Amino acid sequence: MATLGTLAPTPRLVMSRARRVRSALWRLSAVTLIWATSLFVLALWVTGAGIESLLAFDGDTLTTLGRLTGLVSANLLLYQVLLMARVPALERGFGRDGITRMHRLVGFWSFWLLLAHLVLITAGYAITSHTNVLLQAWDFVWDYPGMLLATAGTGLLVLVVVTSIRRARRRLRYESWHLLHLYGYLGAGLAVPHMLWTGADFTASAGATVYWWALWAVAAACVLWFRLAVPLIRSVRHGLRVVAVQRDGQDGVAVRVAGRDVHRLGAQAGQFFIWRFLDGPGWTRGHPFSLAAAPTGSELVLSARRVGDGTDRLAGLRPGTRAMVEGPYGAMTGERRGGSRLLMLGAGAGVAPLVALLQSEPYAPGEAILVTRDHSADHALRRAEIDRLAVDRGLVHYTLHGHRASSGTSWVPATHATWDGPELLRRIAGDLADYDVYLCGPTPWMASLRRDLRAAGVAAERIHSEAFAV
Repeated sequence: MATLGTLAPTPRLVMSRARRVRSALWRLSAVTLIWATSLFVLALWVTGAGIESLLAFDGDTLTTLGRLTGLVSANLLLYQVLLMARVPALERGFGRDGITRMHRLVGFWSFWLLLAHLVLITAGYAITSHTNVLLQAWDFVWDYPGMLLATAGTGLLVLVVVTSIRRARRRLRYESWHLLHLYGYLGAGLAVPHMLWTGADFTASAGATVYWWALWAVAAACVLWFRLAVPLIRSVRHGLRVVAVQRDGQDGVAVRVAGRDVHRLGAQAGQFFIWRFLDGPGWTRGHPFSLAAAPTGSELVLSARRVGDGTDRLAGLRPGTRAMVEGPYGAMTGERRGGSRLLMLGAGAGVAPLVALLQSEPYAPGEAILVTRDHSADHALRRAEIDRLAVDRGLVHYTLHGHRASSGTSWVPATHATWDGPELLRRIAGDLADYDVYLCGPTPWMASLRRDLRAAGVAAERIHSEAFAV
C-alpha cells in the first residue's frame, strides 16, 4: 500500500501549485512597480540638485527636504489610490490581508510626510526670502496655482486620517466611517493639480511631466474602471437577485443570491464580495461579506451577524431585490493548502467562510477539524451546515463558547483560561505537522492564535488568514 509520502501529485495539487506560481508572479510584478516608481522619485530629487541643497545648511536645506518629503508623499498617495481601486494585480500579488495592512501603513506615512512637506517647504522659503513663516504660508495658499485646491484636499485627508485612528474608528458606525473614508478620493484629486502645475520636480522636464500625468491618469482610470464600471457591468450581466433570507442563529441572517452564469464570477470558497442591495436609500454603501457556502453555478450565499445598520438591513431584504457586487476578493482559499489535513478555527462571523471551505475542499472522514468560538451556542452561525458536514463527511467539530478569558491564553473562553495555548491545540488536533490551519475572526483573536500555533510548531506558510479591518 502506498504511503502519503509516495502518492503521486493529484491534478488538484498540481493546479494549486500552478496557481501559487501565478500568485508569486503577480506579487513580483506589484513589488517591481512599487520599486520602479520609488527609484524614479529619488532620481527626480537627486537630479534637481537635492544633495547639493541638502549640504547648504540654510533655507535651501529645508526646501530640498520639503521637496523630498513632498515627492515621497505624492508617490505614496498614488499607491493609496491604487490600493483603494482594488486593482487585480495588487489583489492577486498581496492578497486582501496584505492590501489592508499596506493601505493603513501607506496612508499614515503619506499623511505625515505631507505635513512634513508643508512645514519644511514653508520654513525653507521663509528663511530664503527673509519672510515671516505665517506670511509665507499665506502667500503660498493665495498666490500659487492650485494651492487653494490643495489646502481643501489636505483638510479632507486630515478628516480621513483622524477617523481612521483605531480609537475613533471604533466609535463610528461602519456606514459613517465608509462614507467619510471615500473623501480620501476627493482629497487626493484636489491635491494633484498643485503637484502637476507648480511642483518643480513634476515640471522639471517633459519626461517628468508626462510620467506624473500618465501615472495619475492611470490611477484615476483604475478607480473608475475597477470600482464603478466592472461591478456595474458584472451585476447587470449576471442579473443577481435575492432569492431567500433566513435566520442564522439567534442574531444572524443568511441571504441566498442567484443569477445567470454565476460561476463566471470566478468565486472560490473562502473569498468575499463587497455587496450592495438595491432596496432603497443607502444602497450605495458597500459591505464586505464572505461567502458562507461553497459557490455553485447559479447561487451565492452570505451570512452575517446583525451588529449595525448594514447588517440589520439584510434581514429586511425581499426576494427579487437586485444585488451589485465587487469582487471576488481574498486569498484565504483552498489553493494555499500544502498538507493533507485541515484545522479550521473561527470566531463569530468568521465561521462562515470556514464552512464554505469545508464544503468545497477534499478530505477524508476525521481529517478536518473545526473549532468555533462564540459567546454562547445560541449565537453560533452556520450550525445546521456544520452538523450536516459532521454527518455526511466526518467533520470533527469542537466548540469553545463562553465569555473571553481575562488572563492566560486570550483566544480561549474563561472556562479554558488555565490551559496552555499550544498544548490545547495539540490536544485538539494531535500532531500538527500535516495540517493546514485556517483562521478567521477578530484581528486580536487571530494574532493570539497565530502565536500559539507557531509555538506549537506549525510552519508560517501553513497558517492561512485574512484580516479585513483597516
